[in-house]
Amino acid sequence: MKIFVAGICGTFMAGLAMLARESGHAVRGCDANVYPPMSEQLAQAGIEVMQGYQPAHLDPLPDLVVIGNALSRGNPLVEYVLDAGIPYTSGPEWLWDHVLQGRHVLAVSGTHGKTTTSSMLAWVLEHAGKEPGFLIGGIPGDFGVSARVGKGECFVIEADEYDTAFFDKRSKFVHYRPRTLVINNIEYDHADIFPDLAAIERQFHHLVRTVPGGGCIVHPHADPVVGRVLAQGCWSRTRSFSIDAREASILATHIAAGGTGFGMLTSVGEAEVKWSHTGIHNVSNALAAAEAAMDAGVSLDDAAAALSAFSGVKRRMELVGTRGGVEIYDDFAHHPTAIATTLEGLRASGAGGRLLAVIEPRSNTMRLGAHRERLPACVNAADRVLWYQPPGMDWDMESVVLASSVASEVHASVDDIIRTLVRDCIPGDRVVVMSNGGFQGIHRRLLQALDARG
Repeated sequence: MKIFVAGICGTFMAGLAMLARESGHAVRGCDANVYPPMSEQLAQAGIEVMQGYQPAHLDPLPDLVVIGNALSRGNPLVEYVLDAGIPYTSGPEWLWDHVLQGRHVLAVSGTHGKTTTSSMLAWVLEHAGKEPGFLIGGIPGDFGVSARVGKGECFVIEADEYDTAFFDKRSKFVHYRPRTLVINNIEYDHADIFPDLAAIERQFHHLVRTVPGGGCIVHPHADPVVGRVLAQGCWSRTRSFSIDAREASILATHIAAGGTGFGMLTSVGEAEVKWSHTGIHNVSNALAAAEAAMDAGVSLDDAAAALSAFSGVKRRMELVGTRGGVEIYDDFAHHPTAIATTLEGLRASGAGGRLLAVIEPRSNTMRLGAHRERLPACVNAADRVLWYQPPGMDWDMESVVLASSVASEVHASVDDIIRTLVRDCIPGDRVVVMSNGGFQGIHRRLLQALDARG
């Protein structure tokens, strides 16, 4: 089948394109925003990616167009598909019809930690010899690709609550019908489609309704929001994880400074994890992944051994280079909670000198200002913060600077941010660049500028 993927460089849609190609289909696509790491992954797979949404990209006509949720009515390609009567579907619907049916689907949901927990879970299953398939919204270092069909029964899917397509406003994750479901956490996000937290909780309960009675839901122990969702009705087994509550099904014990080591205690025993990752949030992610993997038949000892060997995910506290003693990290954090936990984890690791955060408020929720009151406090673990004010944002970030207890400033251009860092960085500094987009290639450009500085 000839498949055209519209919005192909989104993390989900790029993975879907990889699965379709691996399944034997001829795949090409287009997108308005093409940037690494997904653009590089698609190029390496030999999948043609065209810039923009011109109807001419559909020549020769495909058998099916898979339309991403970034495309709305009025988009020229969408309008052409509808007028010409070309068969089309959504990404989640295609995934269920062609990949997930008949598999043991392990879905990882939640506001934060989905990509990392999914990557951990897929790696634990792989380490245990289960050869899982997966579709993850990032590129796990242990696999080098964000998606594969897999030879085993298990399939790990990062389950996003964002809407499915312009013609299907349900959350994407209701299409996946998991047997094992992880709910990492639930906070308010996606202000462009959800009016309040209650609306998000309702979508999560729709997801809970799809888990069979013989399935399992893994969730944080005594989390009030997740508790409200489950209280609306739960027909499946539940297992909980915690870093401090002994009543949890799996508990973290003797956590090392910065989260670089910990034990995992369950009713069947205890196992130890030693790794290079930082942050209590990653300890929590690991507990969730281990519990979900055990539901698929992996032993606690095997889960601990796999987690100890876990190499991380691109764009999740990824060290992209060191120049003149200055370390540059790339991180995907774009929500106040994620920003705070990432910075706190790096600070708690105890290494290095000053911690400088460079943050692009790129998500729709950030651009609408839904989290502006939480932004000043979320960077308290940093020594200095450089906020980027993108053009067209609905509010002025100077209000964040005024309310911050950390040395902060707003910059209107990436060039200015780079000049400031090149001027002010000293050996031992750690610079964490946070954005859920390409951020105009700031990482590469900053490394080049530091090289030129000598």
